[in-house]
Amino acid sequence: MENVVIPEALSLYTTDDVRIDAGHRWGDGDLCFILAHGFTCSWRHAALRRIAGALNRRGGVIALDFRGHGRSGGQSTVGDREILDLDAAVAAARRRGYGRIAVAGFSMGGAIAVRHAALHGGVDAVVSVSAPARWYYRDTVPMRRVHWAIERRVGRLAVRLARGTRIAPRGWDPVPKAPFEVVGRIAPVPLLVVHGDADPFFPLEHGRQLYGAARDPRELWVEPDFGHAEVAATPGLIKRIGDWAAASST
Repeated sequence: MENVVIPEALSLYTTDDVRIDAGHRWGDGDLCFILAHGFTCSWRHAALRRIAGALNRRGGVIALDFRGHGRSGGQSTVGDREILDLDAAVAAARRRGYGRIAVAGFSMGGAIAVRHAALHGGVDAVVSVSAPARWYYRDTVPMRRVHWAIERRVGRLAVRLARGTRIAPRGWDPVPKAPFEVVGRIAPVPLLVVHGDADPFFPLEHGRQLYGAARDPRELWVEPDFGHAEVAATPGLIKRIGDWAAASST
């Protein structure tokens, strides 16, 4: 059953002046989880609220909407400048007195969590769930649909109407380094890579590639029959992630 807590509403501002909508649940102790959602999702969606409630038993939780998503401003850059959004959430957690910060990202949010920890740092544990190891992956039907939505004007309009997600019309220039190219910089911060063997978007090779490019301390959890990201995450998996983060971020 979901832990019924009314989050503290937060309006955060990034270094490039984008307003980020977020919610904060106070928790016991000095650990704060920061939840990074997947593409077209929102911290206000039921799956993220459920995860936030479960992790709140282990510490505080800040969940944010990336730029172009939900009630946040700006336009989505699908994993590039979103590291600035995550950095604003980390700063908000520090201002509230938390001594340990664990970032848990799902799909696009997992890629952002990896890139943020590698390029900005300032966190104490990183969990990447169902994340891509590399960009422009089109070898599954769902990812071909995602690329259609991102790259075509009609696709961007469809996503805006259906999901409320506003995607920047211009592609990356320059192309940011992919998660597998920077993940080795996260160490000595502990990294947990979680990937399902039934992921319809990014097959297990992505999780293995990310883990293989990382440095210790690192762990890889291959989850049997697990699909994709926050929607497929079971209460048992979220509890294990919370336990791992609490133990690893000391």
